[in-house]
Amino acid sequence: MEAIAKLNNYPTSPRKMRLLADLVRGMKVEKALAILDHNPKHPAVPLRKLLLSAISNWKQKNEGADESGLIVKTIFVDGARVIKRMRPAPQGRGYRVRKRSNHVTIIVDSMGSKVATAPVVEEAVVVEETPKPKKARTTKKA
Repeated sequence: MEAIAKLNNYPTSPRKMRLLADLVRGMKVEKALAILDHNPKHPAVPLRKLLLSAISNWKQKNEGADESGLIVKTIFVDGARVIKRMRPAPQGRGYRVRKRSNHVTIIVDSMGSKVATAPVVEEAVVVEETPKPKKARTTKKA
């Protein structure tokens, strides 16, 4: 069984959060926690807390189950609200500053429940085309 944890409206840009999310996607939970614990980027702290929350949710669903086989099955970052501010600019103008936020969703699951079903691929029939005859080049004399 999988467990989900969500973090809504965290005030950092989605691009910065996606850099960390890409690091831990598909990893074992222990390794992902170690990476997030030692990462110097500021979104690593809330992402680590969110991963711990997902692990705790999984424990509540599966009482007595071993958590050593957990993996980060899915993690994605979506954009959230944007706060718009104005910054003074030359000649009486104002530049817009967009303070972005994001929503993060983590789904953890045990490795054993991950069923890999490969799609059935039928053999393709290869048809060879006959090459077209090349046209003779004519040279123009001026």
